[in-house]
Amino acid sequence: MRIDPITLAVVKNALDSIVDEVAYTVLHTARSEIVKDVMDYSAALCDSHGTMIAQAKTIALHLGAVPEAMQAIRIQFGKNIHEGDVIILNDPYQGGMHLPDIFMVTPIFHDGSLEGYSVVICHHTDVGGRVPGSNASDSTEIFQEGLRLPVLKLYDRGLLNTAVHSIIERNVRVPDRVLGDLRAQRAACHVGARELVKLISKHGRTAARAYFAELLDYAERMARADIRGWPDGTYRFTDYIDDDGFSDDPIPICVAVTVDGDQLIIDYEGSSLQVKAALNATKSYTNSCSYLSVRCVLQGDVPNNAGIFRCIDVHAPEASVLNPVMPAPCAARALTGYRVMDAMFGALAQIVPDRVPAAGEGGNTVIAIGGYAPDRKPFIIVDMVCGCWGGRPDRDGVDAITNPSQNLSNTPVETLERQHPIRVEDYGMVPDSCGAGEFRGGLGVRRSYRLLADEAGLQLRSDRTKFAPYGLNGGHPGRKTVNWLEEPDGTRRDLPGKVTMPLVKGQLIVHEQAGGGGFGDPLKRDPCRVLADVADEKLSAGAALSHYGIVLNAEDNDIDIEATVQRRIKMQSNAVLDNDDWV
Repeated sequence: MRIDPITLAVVKNALDSIVDEVAYTVLHTARSEIVKDVMDYSAALCDSHGTMIAQAKTIALHLGAVPEAMQAIRIQFGKNIHEGDVIILNDPYQGGMHLPDIFMVTPIFHDGSLEGYSVVICHHTDVGGRVPGSNASDSTEIFQEGLRLPVLKLYDRGLLNTAVHSIIERNVRVPDRVLGDLRAQRAACHVGARELVKLISKHGRTAARAYFAELLDYAERMARADIRGWPDGTYRFTDYIDDDGFSDDPIPICVAVTVDGDQLIIDYEGSSLQVKAALNATKSYTNSCSYLSVRCVLQGDVPNNAGIFRCIDVHAPEASVLNPVMPAPCAARALTGYRVMDAMFGALAQIVPDRVPAAGEGGNTVIAIGGYAPDRKPFIIVDMVCGCWGGRPDRDGVDAITNPSQNLSNTPVETLERQHPIRVEDYGMVPDSCGAGEFRGGLGVRRSYRLLADEAGLQLRSDRTKFAPYGLNGGHPGRKTVNWLEEPDGTRRDLPGKVTMPLVKGQLIVHEQAGGGGFGDPLKRDPCRVLADVADEKLSAGAALSHYGIVLNAEDNDIDIEATVQRRIKMQSNAVLDNDDWV
């Protein structure tokens, strides 16, 4: 049939509105902080073939994994999919990513014909296993991490599978929150199904299918048109995860991006073998990180659908940290995904340098604290500390913001303190943590937690304690992550980046996240902007001097012009600055 461009735009915007309404439904109905406050969830719509045709403005890293989840569902059930079914899964080795992320899929029928699927993925507070929160990085096999849900029906033709419901209820520490979030997922899936049926009814089944297919083709055409302008060749980059918590050996993430006309080949040969700890990322997650990295640098209003995936081939060695085999644990796989994106951006910066920022904080930190209240009721805090972006080609990095690969939010302090025996004593930005550059990196975030319960368990998953976020185009790296434990008497001891340990009442956990790398030569930075950062207490006078050559008067804290000129001349050695070059 003939595709009308105006109708195509209307359908595209309608799909975008539907998935965003699905996302808002989750936000308004969920029970747990990890979903309704941190917003660790995603929403998408798929066509009748299980191909993603729209995704909400939620966790971007989830959504490139939808194709494998849908493939697993279609293999498991084939034509045994009916109106009223609700399908769930979380098994990393059957379409999932890690156990806390439960996929829920509702088939969408119009006049008895299967026309699509509504998909919602939520990170659940707990799915059982050896530690509260089910997210420890020091698990050594998948069986320690919690309840594995293969592809199965939670509802069959509208009827609840009470056996599955009971198994979930009995195997998680906070069933009210987990089951409440599952109900929120179901409600949101229903909203997606209802609204897609309205859209199909408005345009007719044949036309709707044609426009869904055209949107996939359109996204592919736009992506290929952009990639076609990139210089052919192979571009390599390596970044590192500090360690796996069991040994001090760094974990390399190596990527080679080959541009071949309008096709990209992304190869992770040379990356680490799968590791003992729970940092292993499933191939579906590696795919997702790769797709998203490319999507971030594409120009134009490319639709957010699976059409983009067609021009990207991803290869990861089997039994590697980016494509593990059973029984490798995967709970903390998000950290590896962040480093995949950092490596990808490092390679893409060689291809399209005007579109890629320096490295950010290295991904959000997970701080999980779990225990029991005096009445023996369990409490579980899963807090995700979001940090900053690196400096960009034309502006500074952003302070105190979610990683570009996520759309998370830090849990409000009031929410944590009202619902849990914890006191947040410090929450702010870390001065001088930003990498210097013509455009500086964002500042890292500091957050501290004092335990008010008698005892609890801590899981800390952080990184960039050894390998700082890199700068680009002459920019300096950001400051590294720092963690420590403070006793009630004020004594301190350093903590590694990844640790599971007991806590007792009065102990304080302090986490200072890495700062973003800088972009460009720091000596080209406008001194007035340096002065503004000093005034805002983002930079110290010492950092202004050592990184930017800015000398401040002791009397009024203003720039000493003559001393600054001499300082910058000395720092540049063979380049002489005239006042007009920077004032």
